[in-house]
Amino acid sequence: MMKPIKTIEAYQKPPSPKTYAAGEIIFSQGETGSLMYGVISGEVEMQLNSKVIETISMGDVFGAGALVHDDHLRTSTAIAKTECLIGFLDQKHFLFAIQQTPMFAIEVMRSYSDRFRRLKELF
Repeated sequence: MMKPIKTIEAYQKPPSPKTYAAGEIIFSQGETGSLMYGVISGEVEMQLNSKVIETISMGDVFGAGALVHDDHLRTSTAIAKTECLIGFLDQKHFLFAIQQTPMFAIEVMRSYSDRFRRLKELF
């Protein structure tokens, strides 16, 4: 099964991918967003109200919520934990990727479902 990052790499367009330095903010909680991201290399910390809630590792995706919700709001902050190479898709390419490679949608849902399961284990 193809990892979602491979689909992002296949459908991204310049200037993707982009390198972020350790500590650099990728997006902030409360902003409106128009991109989803995939970690090609490195690690990204996800923060909620300035507290680290998870670390996204190479091969995983994040930020798709802004593409699927009508308000396009970011509900967390993404910060490069290490130097990262990050690919991204805008909504048009995200929808195209879903139409052309339905397993991409399944893998994105699986990624978010895994995160939700880990969250539920905390309670």
